Amino acid sequence: MNKKNRVYFLIATILLLPLWMWLAWFFMPRRPLVAAIVDKTVLHPDGQEHISLTWILNHQRFTKTKRQRYAIGQDYFGFFPMENRQYRLKGLERFTTQQLAQLCRDSDLAYYTDTYGIYRQEWFQSDQQTERSGIIYGGMSRKDVEFLSMMKQNHKLVMAEFNDINSPTDPAIRNQFETLFGVRWTGWIGRFFDSLDPTVNEELPKWLVRNYRRQHKGQWPFTKSGVVYVSENDAVVVLEEDTHLARKVPQMLASATGQAKFNLPDRIRYTYWFDVLSYNPRVNQEVASYEVYPNEAGKREMARYGLPTRFPAILMHDAPDYGFYYFAGDFCDNPVSMTSAYFRGIEWLSPFAYMTEGLTERRGFFWRVYRPMVTRILEDYYARTPKQNSSSGR
Repeated sequence: MNKKNRVYFLIATILLLPLWMWLAWFFMPRRPLVAAIVDKTVLHPDGQEHISLTWILNHQRFTKTKRQRYAIGQDYFGFFPMENRQYRLKGLERFTTQQLAQLCRDSDLAYYTDTYGIYRQEWFQSDQQTERSGIIYGGMSRKDVEFLSMMKQNHKLVMAEFNDINSPTDPAIRNQFETLFGVRWTGWIGRFFDSLDPTVNEELPKWLVRNYRRQHKGQWPFTKSGVVYVSENDAVVVLEEDTHLARKVPQMLASATGQAKFNLPDRIRYTYWFDVLSYNPRVNQEVASYEVYPNEAGKREMARYGLPTRFPAILMHDAPDYGFYYFAGDFCDNPVSMTSAYFRGIEWLSPFAYMTEGLTERRGFFWRVYRPMVTRILEDYYARTPKQNSSSGR
């Protein structure tokens, strides 16, 4: 082959690469794995709060029936948006105990991606999404806990994450979940913001700024980046870059288990919502933790409110009796396109997707943390799940 032909061959290979990748995905065997997905925070039909899980299920060719793949706008329980501000509620609250037992038998795993819910202000006036108002639907329910208890008793896989047991979940229901799975929410959530200037950062919640001002004589003196904590009682703690932080961005640090079992990076920045948890070490294992880096002023501010500088990010119970994972962050909400799920080997090209991403973008988190970890969890679970238990989907 002469030089000119080699160039043509290389160009043709590059141009046809997407086709080869799609064909490789298309001819992968379909594998039924029935996932009961609960998402009560679906503001738009794109299902942003559970898109990352649906991406992985489809990319790995896990199907809800023998042939049907998962549809992001259909295959979940919770809030279903419709046209003209109409909606349907199709959560587990409508199920009887007998129906929950049947769902447990039909399902291989349960994944609660978000129960924060939908609020009137954001639903009826979408330009005011940083405000909070009366809730339309949300919070973990008694039926949810009943179903999760059944899944645990039947040795099934349960996965949950922020914001499943925080506000607006009733404290009594939260306590049931915490007792069931050996975790405890401290009452605090937090997030990094690249700008604390309300006139610049549209993602900075107005209710957060308002609550801080109410507690500090109308003052909000922050303009740089920082980490903000909010308690269930609406107390607000702000750690500003330089003023309170020696290192401005929180980090997620993987344990030896996290690195060996899930191929997690030893450390990666984490800049989205998280909750501050404690856990029972006799029940769960810490796969990764968060670390915040305050200076002396920041340490004093955190000590005033009993806030730790290091706390769990990923918890795991991986044993024959049941499987359980808790992700103490908004892990499933990532800017990933469902189209890319249908190309085998796309992960090898992923560095091009995040090598130039900004400080608060989350593409790198999906490709470096969420995708490899959840893929490994599902693949390991599928390998040991009796295949006759995989039934037709909903």
